[in-house]
Amino acid sequence: MDLQTLAFVLKAALSPNLAERKAAEDSLTKFQYTPQHLVRLLQIVVDGNCDLAVRQVASIHFKNFIAENWSPHDPDEQSKILPSDKELVRQNILGFVAQVPALLRAQLGECLKTIIHADYPEQWPALLQWVTHNLQDQQVYGALFVLRILSRKYEFKSDEERTPIHHVVEETFPHLLNIFSRLVQIGNPSIEIADLIKLICKIYWSSIYLEIPKKLFDPNVFDAWMVLFLNILERPVPLEGQPADPELRKSWGWWKVKKWTAHILNRLYTRFGDLKLQTPESRAFAQHFQKNYAGKILECHLNLLNAVRVGGYLPDRVTNLSLQYLSNSLSKSTTYSLLQTRLDVVLFEIIFPLMCFNDDDQKLWEEDPHEYVRKGYAMDFVTELVRKRGKENLQKFILFIVEIFKRYEQAPIEIKPYRQKDGALLAIGTLCDKLKQTEPYKSELEPMLVQHVFPEFNSPMGHIRAKAAWVAGQYAHIHFSDPNNFRKALQSVVAGMRDPDLPVRVDSVFALRSFVEACTDLGEIRPILPQLLDEFFKLMNEVENEDLVFTLETIVDKFGEEMAPYAVGLCQNLAATFWKCMNTSEADVEADDPGALAAVGCLRAISTILESVSRLPHLFAHVEPTLLPIMRRMLTTDGQEVFEEVLEIVSYMTFFSPTISMDMWSLWPLLMEALAEWAIDFFSNILVPLDNYISRSKVHYVTCKEPDYQQSLWNMLSNVMNDKNLEDTDIDPAPKLIAVVLQNCRGQIDQWVEPYIRITVERLHRTERPFLKCLLMQVIADALYYNPSLTLNILQKLGVATEIFNLWFQMLQQTKKNGTRVNFKRENDKKVCCLGLTSLLSLSADQLPLEALERVFKAILGLLVAYKDQLAEAEKKGPEDDDDIDNDDDMDDGLQTDDDDVSDREMGLDDEDGDEVNSSRLQKLGAQERVFRSTDDYDYDSDDGFSDDEDFQSPIDDVDPFILFVDTVKVMQASDPSRFQNLSQTLDFHYQALANGVAQHAEQRRAVIEKEKLDKVSVAS
Repeated sequence: MDLQTLAFVLKAALSPNLAERKAAEDSLTKFQYTPQHLVRLLQIVVDGNCDLAVRQVASIHFKNFIAENWSPHDPDEQSKILPSDKELVRQNILGFVAQVPALLRAQLGECLKTIIHADYPEQWPALLQWVTHNLQDQQVYGALFVLRILSRKYEFKSDEERTPIHHVVEETFPHLLNIFSRLVQIGNPSIEIADLIKLICKIYWSSIYLEIPKKLFDPNVFDAWMVLFLNILERPVPLEGQPADPELRKSWGWWKVKKWTAHILNRLYTRFGDLKLQTPESRAFAQHFQKNYAGKILECHLNLLNAVRVGGYLPDRVTNLSLQYLSNSLSKSTTYSLLQTRLDVVLFEIIFPLMCFNDDDQKLWEEDPHEYVRKGYAMDFVTELVRKRGKENLQKFILFIVEIFKRYEQAPIEIKPYRQKDGALLAIGTLCDKLKQTEPYKSELEPMLVQHVFPEFNSPMGHIRAKAAWVAGQYAHIHFSDPNNFRKALQSVVAGMRDPDLPVRVDSVFALRSFVEACTDLGEIRPILPQLLDEFFKLMNEVENEDLVFTLETIVDKFGEEMAPYAVGLCQNLAATFWKCMNTSEADVEADDPGALAAVGCLRAISTILESVSRLPHLFAHVEPTLLPIMRRMLTTDGQEVFEEVLEIVSYMTFFSPTISMDMWSLWPLLMEALAEWAIDFFSNILVPLDNYISRSKVHYVTCKEPDYQQSLWNMLSNVMNDKNLEDTDIDPAPKLIAVVLQNCRGQIDQWVEPYIRITVERLHRTERPFLKCLLMQVIADALYYNPSLTLNILQKLGVATEIFNLWFQMLQQTKKNGTRVNFKRENDKKVCCLGLTSLLSLSADQLPLEALERVFKAILGLLVAYKDQLAEAEKKGPEDDDDIDNDDDMDDGLQTDDDDVSDREMGLDDEDGDEVNSSRLQKLGAQERVFRSTDDYDYDSDDGFSDDEDFQSPIDDVDPFILFVDTVKVMQASDPSRFQNLSQTLDFHYQALANGVAQHAEQRRAVIEKEKLDKVSVAS
């Protein structure tokens, strides 16, 4: 497509006619990979004679194509852009950056960012030479623009990755310094000068963000830069040209220069001005900075903040940066001594007025209460002052606040200083942690609340009512000597949820959370619970805020099963709110979007509700239709931001529902697709519902052929296990899932045993990590337990039987210097190995010769004794400090789980009255804790601290390995006495003693289990 035709097609892409527009877009797509297409797009972008709208369309296509195709996502993939086209783009794009209008420059800047990140320095060494040359020429703006993009590439790089930026600084910073110096000396500078200085500041910021380049460590060079920065920070911003509109004013060029200068000086102070830095060079730099500049910068910030005191203008961002510098100065004795002489003025005439309700707040309150709610309250400087220098300042500040309280109390209602009272309440609320711990304030908190805070629930001023509710919530957990004071405050907070002003309602909800947590008598809240929930959902329809959902979670958690009558309605309301939040979030791409945070909160609250009614399974069928659309949509790439929360809901629904419906089964393909394409990081979370599907709906899993769940699971597992790009840590859930299949489907999936063993053995050959080796070996054990004859034949067919058993026995015998086991540390590991090896004893002599039989027999005895000791140790420790690591392992990393009390009780080693407790607790563990416990939470590469999976219910829970062993040996003795006799003769005294001990223990276990069964029958009847 020639240049003229391309321009025509681009113009057609702007057509209001849908058919014309689509034809143009199809044509652009068709020809995008043809040689020179990219170059021609750039020619149109920079052609000043071309229509600006067409140039803009060309710039967008140019940017998008480069972003998608310049650097292939797969390293092995060949680039779709010819090297010659790339070279032409690199040669021509730089010269036009400064010439095109700002609208197009932004698009070219994005292109340069992509190209520089991919090509510099290896494929584009000439870039630095171009920048250096043009910093000395007429194209200063273009050179600075490009240098800013280049320096930003290295802003967060460390160590060797930063090496190229050192060369960039060496070559360009002398020129930058000269330009900066000339610009600062210009009288009556224009706004264009501000743009140049701002670019220089941003380049400097990126270059020193993590580490100061050696060039700048030179005191002479550093001092030259500091003189210029201090000049910019201290001199007044030009009055001429300042916009009258507050929104435009704060982003005006000269204020942005002031902001970036403050940014740089704060960064230098906090990161590099600390005398405790380790290297001599860094320490020398810090001393130089402290001695020559820390005080001067402090003085500049104090002068800037003086504008607040005299009613002048200072943008919020600059104010915050100045206060940050003051906060950081508190811990350094030299700067604190300078600040101390002016601290009263700073504290009472600058900081406190900033804390008070002001005209901007009033405007927000009236015109955009939603934004006022988001604004929040901040008082960092006072918090830091009290924390670092509280001894000499806390009393002084509190006396100042008390004086405001008194003046307010004494003033007639028409002239009460409401705004000052607002600031005083903010101060008291923010300092709550300090005041709760410090006498004499600690003893006076309740009287202070009763006299100065609680009466403001009825204030004529909405912002005072909101602040009163917030402060009450901050102190809800203190001990109230008069319970009526707590009760009245709670009632006022609940009443505040019906306040006419939205911010009061929101702050009342925040406060309610604290009161619910602190409430010892739920009778205070129980009668009003239905109305309370109604108010909640009215508010959630008005404002998207995660704290609202947190409060709801707290109520649900506190009332537990009492929430059952409201569970369906709550889930419906939360689901509706979730969709609303998601729609808002999709429209607003900001990182801290409150809608996205609230959406996550809604899903967490739904999980909390499902857990609270977990012992009422009939309710799950009623909430399923409401939750299904969320699960269906959010298990796709649309739900990546909330994937963990959705998986938790799927886990609850598949665990607690009486049966797994066909609608819930329709989610299985989505889970498979997610794992195959993008969700491998969530494999441990996805394992939970997959286990539930197989274990709780086994018949459907085994018999259904449309879709074929067994085939889809195999496809996924074989891809994961065979993927050489996946680390060992990524695939831990795979062997666990194979174990789920083998344990749950005994005798029903013979055709899958060989494929699963094959991929297990293949992965075992290249696995180095001990924990994964154990998991893979346990697949072999589970296969033996599934069908020992079939499994042994498969291992022999694959030619690995001897190798696998040698490795297994070697792993069983491996110990550390102190005698503790290296492998199979958990109870479950040992049990699975016992069951697998014991299954071999049922094989005939021609399948398991005497020599092999002896090795297996001895290995089982060793495992059973270790398993018995571990159970006994866990029983002795009790539920508080149960762990499921071998009792003789060192526990340096302190990773303990409380899963053993589940295992122990199931094994019959607890007293019999624990059955009911265990049942509910097992369910909670099975569906909730296992969702949260991903393999990433544990350092499996260390020798200690493996978590157990015994919160997963499995068919082997009811199999006692001691009884199975003894019964299997009895069968062998009865069916082949001579073989048994030969085995006995090979055992020395030690192993005979172990065998007798295991036999005795098995009979004790049999008696305990029989008693438990009788007790259960008795209880049931």
